Amino acid sequence: MPASSKAAKGELHLQFQLGEDRYALPACQVVEVLPLRRLKQVPEAPPWVAGLFEHRGRMIPVLDLSRRVLGRPALPRSSTRLVLVRFDRAQGERSPVLGLILEQATDTLRLPGEAFQASGLEAGQADYLGPLQRDARGMIQRIEVAGLLDNDVRALLFQPTDQG
Repeated sequence: MPASSKAAKGELHLQFQLGEDRYALPACQVVEVLPLRRLKQVPEAPPWVAGLFEHRGRMIPVLDLSRRVLGRPALPRSSTRLVLVRFDRAQGERSPVLGLILEQATDTLRLPGEAFQASGLEAGQADYLGPLQRDARGMIQRIEVAGLLDNDVRALLFQPTDQG
């Protein structure tokens, strides 16, 4: 398919579920999709911080998005994945990497950016819940990775390292 017709259909997203609802992450923020693995706990972190693991020489903090949003841990199914994402899009390749445990994270889809619309609930909504759009299967909402952590949790999980 020519690049221009791909662009016309929209930006590529990784689709996943939280309960019965569909959500999407822009594929440009996804570093890698892995199977679930054993994690080391992070003492004094919120319960939705699932832990840490070492990947390619880096310690990666991991959030359980089902626990964060629904108050219950992600179900350990074959379709539940550990998705590594760039936490700060503005930093590009230098961005800290964050792991997300996501249920039914097995499909991608193209979503036209102009079709996303504000939900109308932004004032009381969590910072990570982005705009919505409708397709043939119903509503799908974009997750804004940068909004997943407040300053305190960000400081706990992404402590500066000495570069000296």
